[in-house]
Amino acid sequence: QKKRAMGTSQSKPVNKTDKSVARQKMETASKTGVLSLREHKLEQIPPKVFELTNVRTLDLSHNKLKILSIRLTNLTNLKSLNLDNNSFHNLQAIAKLNNLQTLSAGKNLLGMKPKQQQQQQRQKPTPPLPVLPTSLKQIKLDSNHFDSVPEQLLSTTLTKLVKLDLSHNNIAALPPSISNLAGLTELNLSHNSIPSLCPEIAKLVKLKSLNLSYNSIQVSSAIMKWTEQNPQPLPKALFEDTLIIDLNLEGNKMTNTQLNEFDGFETFLERRQKLKSKNIYGGALTDLSVCGLH
Repeated sequence: QKKRAMGTSQSKPVNKTDKSVARQKMETASKTGVLSLREHKLEQIPPKVFELTNVRTLDLSHNKLKILSIRLTNLTNLKSLNLDNNSFHNLQAIAKLNNLQTLSAGKNLLGMKPKQQQQQQRQKPTPPLPVLPTSLKQIKLDSNHFDSVPEQLLSTTLTKLVKLDLSHNNIAALPPSISNLAGLTELNLSHNSIPSLCPEIAKLVKLKSLNLSYNSIQVSSAIMKWTEQNPQPLPKALFEDTLIIDLNLEGNKMTNTQLNEFDGFETFLERRQKLKSKNIYGGALTDLSVCGLH
């Protein structure tokens, strides 16, 4: 019985969500600059976190957080911030994190329209995103509630941004101002409601990877004649003017045969074939498999 009682008392500190474990992690982080409070069942960020001004990497994912304290601005050395799987409605507190390079805030409540709250307060809701730090290189905002691309993501000041993930949202169109993100190499728009791309997508001349799987792109007729009234859903210039080699169209209402007839698609295939010949991807590329169509 005594041994069993001891086992019970000792089991608490072993629990990774225990407060003493969090305290210990914060003490260690003051030396290492890395702090993970992932899956700690946190409903608010421990105040001690905001004193760790040397922290470069902070993981607060998989908690129950709703409010991102403005005190986060104390962490001036922060380079990587993971807020995945929480309940944040806005990320205004990151605005002055001028060294932030990687932001991940998937599976939150960003972009959700608080209808009842608006009616009661009769005031404009706080935007989900602030003016973003120009230091950002990677932004991941998948599985939120955006019905359009937030204007803060389309700023000409985000010159260092190379990866953007807006998959699993409710986005219905890509605005022409997407061309402002001239440094983008990877764009993930999977699982949205996008029927076609604007011509400005071709101004992303460094773009190599584009995921459009499970959107609303469709080709209605077997014989395709593109006109101004019925433009090609993927602009010719996308294939010809960018560096795109990885294109995923799985789950859209079109076939491989139809894609092959798109203006400019042959240029895309030639580019991929050259890379395959050079073995840059270890020969892993096969002509059409990457597009995910049958």
